[in-house]
Amino acid sequence: MGCAPSIHVSQSGVIYCRDSDESNSPRQSTSVSQGPAAPLHGLFVQTDAADVIPPSRVSGPLGAARVRRARAELGSGGSSSSSSSAGSAAPAATTCRGRRRHCCSSAEAETQTSYTSVKQVSSAEVRIGPMRLTQDPIQVLLIFAKEDSQSDGFWWACDRAGYRCNIARTPESALECFLDKHHEIIVIDHRQTRNFDAEAVCRSIRATNPSEHTVILAVVSQASGDREEASVLPLLHAGFNRRFMEDSSIIACYNELIQIEHGEVRSQFKLRACNSVFTALDHCHEAIEITSDDHVIQLHKVHRDSGDNSQTESHSFRYKNRRKESIDVKSISSRGSDAPSLQNRRYPSMARIHSMTIEAPITKVINIINAAQENSPVTVAEALDRVLEILRTTELYSPQLGTKDEDPHTSDLVGGLMTDGLRRLSGNEYVFTKNVHQSHSHLAMPITINDVPPCIAQLLDNEESWEFNIFELEAVTHKRPLVYLGLKVFSRFGVCEFLHCSETTLRAWLQVIEANYHSSNAYHNSTHAADVLHATAFFLGKERVKGSLDQLDEVAALIAATVHDVDHPGRTNSFLCNAGSELAVLYNDTAVLESHHTALAFQLTAKDSKCNIFKNIDRTHYRTLRQAIIDMVLATEMTKHFEHVNKFVNSINKPMAAEIEGSDCECNPTGKNFPENQILIKRMMIKCADVANPCRPLDLCIEWAGRISEEYFAQTDEEKRQGLPVVMPVFDRNTCSIPKSQISFIDYFITDMFDAWDAFAHLPALMQHLADNYKHWKTLDDLKCKSLRLPSDS
Repeated sequence: MGCAPSIHVSQSGVIYCRDSDESNSPRQSTSVSQGPAAPLHGLFVQTDAADVIPPSRVSGPLGAARVRRARAELGSGGSSSSSSSAGSAAPAATTCRGRRRHCCSSAEAETQTSYTSVKQVSSAEVRIGPMRLTQDPIQVLLIFAKEDSQSDGFWWACDRAGYRCNIARTPESALECFLDKHHEIIVIDHRQTRNFDAEAVCRSIRATNPSEHTVILAVVSQASGDREEASVLPLLHAGFNRRFMEDSSIIACYNELIQIEHGEVRSQFKLRACNSVFTALDHCHEAIEITSDDHVIQLHKVHRDSGDNSQTESHSFRYKNRRKESIDVKSISSRGSDAPSLQNRRYPSMARIHSMTIEAPITKVINIINAAQENSPVTVAEALDRVLEILRTTELYSPQLGTKDEDPHTSDLVGGLMTDGLRRLSGNEYVFTKNVHQSHSHLAMPITINDVPPCIAQLLDNEESWEFNIFELEAVTHKRPLVYLGLKVFSRFGVCEFLHCSETTLRAWLQVIEANYHSSNAYHNSTHAADVLHATAFFLGKERVKGSLDQLDEVAALIAATVHDVDHPGRTNSFLCNAGSELAVLYNDTAVLESHHTALAFQLTAKDSKCNIFKNIDRTHYRTLRQAIIDMVLATEMTKHFEHVNKFVNSINKPMAAEIEGSDCECNPTGKNFPENQILIKRMMIKCADVANPCRPLDLCIEWAGRISEEYFAQTDEEKRQGLPVVMPVFDRNTCSIPKSQISFIDYFITDMFDAWDAFAHLPALMQHLADNYKHWKTLDDLKCKSLRLPSDS
């Protein structure tokens, strides 16, 4: 064979060789490319440009025999090309070419039919769930110190499988080639240690970062019959993944490589793809939602209980951030007049009160009454004593049920919505009513508002109307109406311009907020938030409201409506307090849910600058805006429902009526110059928006009634399971009359509040819907119907 040949590659990538004794001329004129040649440090390289077997590997009779054997195993059928003299290997060995594929599906698919066919190395498409990824052809590195039948077997197996193949003779050239190509499979000759230490080579490769996703195969000698087979542990410890018993059969080598590709290589490819996705998500400036095919958000915040409490936590509270019921309140159950006789309860000395340097309005009233008592007849003094007794209570605005106490629906509803799970005994003392004996028992997000799908955009065209159907938007957005409606409403009111934030930031914020509403809740989900946002925007469009608030108030109201029930667990404050939940403990059983909604909303906003809509406004504006948002959300807590309504009536309605009638009343008129009036208006607005269901068109009203009833039914079921006090016994799914409960709710909470709001904002359409809906519920109640609609026969 003469002197050892040197292997070179042309600039075009075609391989050729020169023998040192052939005056530097290429041995095969058919495979010579133009341009200077560059040595590759002992590497044989098979490239995309042409799949030419290096002549040095087939020179002489032995090389020709290997070519013929390889063709036979590959099923070449190229008789014309093999009819040449066996001793002259040059023509036969020069152009062993065939079709190249990423992987073969059958032997016939890889048959080499002609020496003139060009093998095409193509990429393959791999699907990982909904992702379609392109995988380049597999690259294999063979590390064999010398050429033999085993290295030839892997070379031809790579050729058959459609892999790109490199051969390295030394550890140095192997490491250099791997760092350049990042091969998926490496085959190292481990049969003898005379030329290099295979385990040392493996460890050196494993010390590099790219080797994390590489499969390394050790070729070992066949065990002789008289000795026990060696353990694979040393190989594994050195960094090898698999062991291959010496077998020069191309089919055996081919099968081994194919198994590695379909097993470890594809798994590593998927892992790299997932790592790339996570890296992209980490650097993405958009809010990301990962959902199932049904657009269900795949997000679960598991609450890990500790201690004995883990056994008492119900299934619906295993998630720490479950959404929480919207209405709650202090008990106003009728207590009767059990105060002791006032005849002997005179207060002879009020010196301390008169000497107070800081007087509140109520203190001034008490002082005036005390001064009037001094020279009053006994009967008048006793009457004033009763007045003082009333004024000293903390529940000035909570009415007693009176004759309505006989109605269990009203009593349960009012008690359930206006209690905090604690029962007042006397004065300001509270005790838990909890039974201590039971305590151990695929829609894409729009880039801008102009890019929403046509079906959604068509619905949003009607969003300024009170008859807007939020349930249609819920259906077409796959229960994600808040983002789409929020983008439209916030754009209409110029929120981004006011906050100096981009629409991208606003969209990211809306996505984060909506993701923290619980779609599993029947009522308190993001659809309810979108409904309240819609009602708030509708009220802000009324002339008198618009004239009384500035833009900061409008922005605060829209944000408050959006976040007012975020992370609501579908249970009332009373339930949380009775159950001793973490939130109830955190907020001292006071406005538990409302405090949580506001705190979480600001936490979510500030956690990531990508969704921080407040990041570009100055501190003063932020503090004012934050305080307004907090005040409005806290106003949705029902314990102070009557206080808010009475203050609105006395501070807004009555002065306005007197002003219109030209009365001499010295009350201050409403207007933008009175911040306290703006606060009352904003509170009343969000309260009405929060419970506007009875004022919606009948179909919407009926749907909302069914949803809130289902949520109360679920709470009653859970209270019974846990042995907790049943806050609203009337909401038993087996006995409850939904029409009667709606009538009680409208009578006790809705009518007076919306009368007051209508007198200010002028809402004739809403009041007409309210009258029609009330009539509907009365009809059902008269028919003794417990369902939501009239019987089909009636």
